Amino acid sequence: MKPQTVVRLRPSDLAREHGLTAQAVRNYERDGFLPPAERTASGYRVYTEVHAAALRAFLALVRAYGHAVAGEVMHAVRDGSVDDVLMVVDRGHEQLLRDRATLDSVRVSVARLASAPEPSKPLAPFTVGELAYRLRVTPATLRNWEAVGILAPGRDRATGYRRFDAADVRDAELAHLLRRGGYPLAHIAEVVGQVRTAGGAEALAASLEDWRLRLRGRGLAMLEAAAQLSRYLEVVGEV
Repeated sequence: MKPQTVVRLRPSDLAREHGLTAQAVRNYERDGFLPPAERTASGYRVYTEVHAAALRAFLALVRAYGHAVAGEVMHAVRDGSVDDVLMVVDRGHEQLLRDRATLDSVRVSVARLASAPEPSKPLAPFTVGELAYRLRVTPATLRNWEAVGILAPGRDRATGYRRFDAADVRDAELAHLLRRGGYPLAHIAEVVGQVRTAGGAEALAASLEDWRLRLRGRGLAMLEAAAQLSRYLEVVGEV
């Protein structure tokens, strides 16, 4: 069988496809997001289709997961740690699923605001550590939300510790959802206040619809990232 010819590419060739500068491509290689390039006798970098596939995968991962996670994935590929690659991707999908579930639960809460249903059996109060663990944030984050008016937990009479009841948990989950959507704390405090008072639900509905569209966009970006990452793994012989 006749051997395939290796396509030789310059940094500018890779950059042009994505509207980047050649220096950006060189920086990505320097940071380990692309495999090391061979050099010509005169010192110029020589890229191949492997590098092109790596760049497509990295940029797709950035759109889906952010720069830090994308870099983590590309480093894991470089190190041959495919299980670590899949773990990072799985965590992203798990978080997306959690966001969808939280959005659904908040929508149910909003739908019930006007009708003021009979309260269900309350959950046992959470401590600040327990609620932080549930949301996967730090206790300091919850205290900060309390300081700006997003949360208003009660206190245990005997110990003085914060106690988060079912309504506080709902407020915290809503705050966490909107925070991941990029909303500033002042806006979140206003929205959570509307939930508490059952007034001005239009602003809340608009925020939730905007976040639903963001979740859809993130899901589609994850699909594209998975496709590009799969192609890259195939090119480097990891699958």
